[in-house]
Amino acid sequence: MNTFQSQWQVLPIVSLPSWFVDIVNSYCADSQGIYAAQLLWHRGIQTPEKLKGFLDPNDYHPLSPFEFGYEMKLATQRLEVAINHQEKVTIWGDFDADGITATSVLWEGLGQFFIPHLQLNYYIPNRAKESHGLNLPGLKKLAEEGTQLIVTCDTGSTNIEEINYANSLGIDIIITDHHTLPDDRPDVVSIINPRYFSEDHPLFSLSGVAVAYKLVEALYLTFPDIAESPLENLLDLVAIGLIADLVELKGDCRYLAQKGLKKLQQQLKNTTRPGVAHLLNLCKRNGDRPTDISFGIGPRINAISRIQGDAHFAVELLTSKDEKRCKELAFDTELANTRRKSLQKDIKKNVEKKLQMVDLSTTQVIVLEDPQWQSGVLGLVAGQIAQEYGRPTILLTTSETENMRENDLKLARGSARSVYNIDLYKLVASQRDLLDRFGGHPFAAGLSLPVENLSLFRESINRKLRQDIIDVNTLSSTIKADLVVTVSQLGQSLFRELKLLEPYGMGNPVPRLLIQNCWFESLGNQNIRDAKNNKIKYIKTKFNIYDRSVDQGFPGIWWEHYQEELPQGEDKRCDAIVELDYNTYGKGRYEVRLIEVRESLSTEDYQSLQTNQITLIDYRNQTESKEINLEVETLNSCPVSWNELYKQYQKSINNKHNLALNYSYKEQCDPSEIIKQLIGIAKYINRTQKTITKEQLKEKLLLSDRTLKLGLDFLGKIGFLISEDQETIQIKNITHQSENYHLSQKQFLDTLKEEHFKRKYFTQIPVETLQKLLMYESLNY
Repeated sequence: MNTFQSQWQVLPIVSLPSWFVDIVNSYCADSQGIYAAQLLWHRGIQTPEKLKGFLDPNDYHPLSPFEFGYEMKLATQRLEVAINHQEKVTIWGDFDADGITATSVLWEGLGQFFIPHLQLNYYIPNRAKESHGLNLPGLKKLAEEGTQLIVTCDTGSTNIEEINYANSLGIDIIITDHHTLPDDRPDVVSIINPRYFSEDHPLFSLSGVAVAYKLVEALYLTFPDIAESPLENLLDLVAIGLIADLVELKGDCRYLAQKGLKKLQQQLKNTTRPGVAHLLNLCKRNGDRPTDISFGIGPRINAISRIQGDAHFAVELLTSKDEKRCKELAFDTELANTRRKSLQKDIKKNVEKKLQMVDLSTTQVIVLEDPQWQSGVLGLVAGQIAQEYGRPTILLTTSETENMRENDLKLARGSARSVYNIDLYKLVASQRDLLDRFGGHPFAAGLSLPVENLSLFRESINRKLRQDIIDVNTLSSTIKADLVVTVSQLGQSLFRELKLLEPYGMGNPVPRLLIQNCWFESLGNQNIRDAKNNKIKYIKTKFNIYDRSVDQGFPGIWWEHYQEELPQGEDKRCDAIVELDYNTYGKGRYEVRLIEVRESLSTEDYQSLQTNQITLIDYRNQTESKEINLEVETLNSCPVSWNELYKQYQKSINNKHNLALNYSYKEQCDPSEIIKQLIGIAKYINRTQKTITKEQLKEKLLLSDRTLKLGLDFLGKIGFLISEDQETIQIKNITHQSENYHLSQKQFLDTLKEEHFKRKYFTQIPVETLQKLLMYESLNY
């Protein structure tokens, strides 16, 4: 076990404009949208235009591919020459999920303009033997086969030597990429890379597959009469690559991911990509959520090259229409992913064993090597170690069979991952004199170096980071909790509300929820099984989580942890940060994924956080009236939403008055009876032509502003002609009822049930728990 501890931080509650909450609420089917509104505001979505475009791709206006300017024009012109002269074109891809989907997009997209396998081919480097990017032997091979034009995807921007070599062979190159730019523009026909844009540009965060799609889109616009397959048929591939590559899903990037997910979820019902449909079935996913890619399809595509080295068949898997062949390839992919999980677990244990011999107090960058490690999974393990130990991590393998050169130069090669926003690319680049090759971005990098340079490299990169940031031991990772909730709030309603923010990604992470004073029961470990039902060394712990708001626990899992690591029982209370999810396995259920757990704050520690806070006084459900002090504010009506309670609490803080909860909950008749009463009142008003105030109606039927509005809408749908002003309601006659009045009735009924549940909740939840939930904006662990 490591000794690295992260800090916890809870985002403050913001007082939101009513128009903002109203817009979010209009997208919520069974909640008021208060939590989603808080998250969206915190994430910088603060104007009506941004908000609507973020929530609904149909309200977003994507940019033209010719936003890339002259580079895109040069690319389409060169491709036009190739089309007219029937030149041989090769797509040079990459072996990760972004590169595979980018290759597939170009294979299908360019395949509308060139004859596949005759004029158009693709080349994907072998992960174990060639690594990322262009390489000289591969270029020589393509030249011998007659390639005249190479279109790269997800690679090539910094391959200056290789580009010059290709030019000497008479091969032109169009680069589509999103990785780090070279100091000077390479000598290519065109370089289409969004990093030439400013960071706030809507196209800046496009991944390799999205850039490839933009090139195909430009061809469709330039030659509108050639292509036969609709451009949008590529969007499911775009979504897979975008989400699997963990790029920031903003601007056009988010738009393409949203549209692509819509296409992806059609695959199980109207299959156009049998390979994708088989992958979804194997990982028991529906294709309607980004996690179906990030935890399902994406890791499986990546596993092909990680385990086999050669990822050529991955393109066939995604693009072939041959049902039988795709089923075979999908099963092979599943087995590769199973092997990847087992290898990852074994290597991580081995790394942790080596770390027991390392003095972490003097180590800024973890650099470890082993001849037995398989290079394909080192990036995954490096990411885990970096997060758990709070240090940039570089893991290398020195296996001779994969690294020997013609001159017998023995290389160590592997992967690096970062933490604390340390720019890993710059850090590794600072050691370029010791390296053979390197590439990547600020969060992840790949590298190789002569084995004889390893000791010097380890010493030098540690010294460099210590010079840059003083000491990594002085830094601490922060886990941010977006919301504080109770166990009773977990479930379908909250899940659907938070789902408005999908697809998640960098800059828009999965919401994390803080549950205080909770405990765990029904713990158990479970090994996962592969496609052949064999156990895999990949552990998860199942549990039920409780707090004082519930009598029945809520299910959850903790990946890669054993049950002994989790305290059990009500006497061992904890604070936990979790993510709410829907598990599609079996019959499907809502559950939480545990992120981190620690002991609850002590009473003394908790009280020390109460500076500038007010105290809740509990007069709820009292049979006798209480005399309220002038220095105390009162809440006499039971709230029906957290927002309503937050506003009153904030008002009391501003006035520096404690808040007395002076309301009670009376079991009302069934919501369907309330509907009958509402119809009876409406008939009475129509018959007598009297008026009734909104407050009278709300008090009579225990309605909120929200349910009153839904109730009046329902009356209108069943034939009552309603006229209202700010205070009163009149019903003048009865007209024909609407055909869809049942939908209005159901929405009214569901909202009544929700509000009665909330009233019961706010009168029964312990006042101490309420106090903590309302105070959480001041918490900073």
